[in-house]
Amino acid sequence: MVLDASGALLRPAELPDPTPEAGQVLLRVRACGVCRTDLHIVDGELTRPKLPLVPGHQIVGETVSASKRFAPGDRVGVPWLGWTCGECRYCVSGRENLCDRARLTGYDLDGGYAELVVADERFCFPVPDGYSDDQAAPLLCAGLIGYRSLRLTGEPEAIGLYGFGASAHIICQVAVAQGRRVFAGTRAGDDETQEFARSLGAVWAGDAASGPPEELDAVIVFAPVGELVPAALRHVRKGGSVVCAGIHMSDIPAFPYELLWGERVVRSVANLTRADGEEFLKLAPTIPIRTEVEDFSLGEANDALDRLRRGDLHGAAVLVPDMPS
Repeated sequence: MVLDASGALLRPAELPDPTPEAGQVLLRVRACGVCRTDLHIVDGELTRPKLPLVPGHQIVGETVSASKRFAPGDRVGVPWLGWTCGECRYCVSGRENLCDRARLTGYDLDGGYAELVVADERFCFPVPDGYSDDQAAPLLCAGLIGYRSLRLTGEPEAIGLYGFGASAHIICQVAVAQGRRVFAGTRAGDDETQEFARSLGAVWAGDAASGPPEELDAVIVFAPVGELVPAALRHVRKGGSVVCAGIHMSDIPAFPYELLWGERVVRSVANLTRADGEEFLKLAPTIPIRTEVEDFSLGEANDALDRLRRGDLHGAAVLVPDMPS
């Protein structure tokens, strides 16, 4: 499924089979999660994608041929971070997620809305056992970025997750397993999502803009809604943090300094490191994290994106190439 221009529908296409170069691995795609970042790319909110582009960066694939790291038939996960230079100030200081020359899967590099994909084997992960292909796919971005966001909150006892979609439903399980109290913020009146959050262990679920009945230690804002940042600042106690987890967000409106005062912190999360991936994918089966997914065939990619755009999904949408259309 190919994006030719921002704002266009993806079109089905027969492309030549990709050929792996040195250091790359060829994968037969078994599942690819549909991420809100894909939606930002398709809708033109992220403005510099390679075009034409095959989107998709939550890829679970099976290796077609041997490489240095993987044997034929291995199950491999491909994340958003697809390549870094390894020599800039960020890469050499353990912050490869900030590399200025990074190449991103499904943005700079063709991704997993396809039957075959190539990837730099250094940036791939073994997929943990105990997960079907479609249930593993959301771990590779929704899980990884959510986990990095959670770590950047410090050690909160009471944490808010605002925007309870693919990432939040995974990180809710991690936070509950760590003994934290989770407060899930949704759109006002979204009773179904609020009940879903409570079923995963949230102690409160309600309108994110109005906020919970007590002060929080931290809030992760997963929804790409800038207005939620000052709202979250109103809900965190002094010394608390607000972490913005998305790669794109609408403008944050002006707010009075008193909301930030008291050593409150607002920060963003950018991409992931391979260390994040290795740590999280070892942790996931020990909890165990269970992902809520809805499967779509590859040809239904536009439908899956539209459902995500409307907020009409619980958990994560996943494309499965061999599903009947």
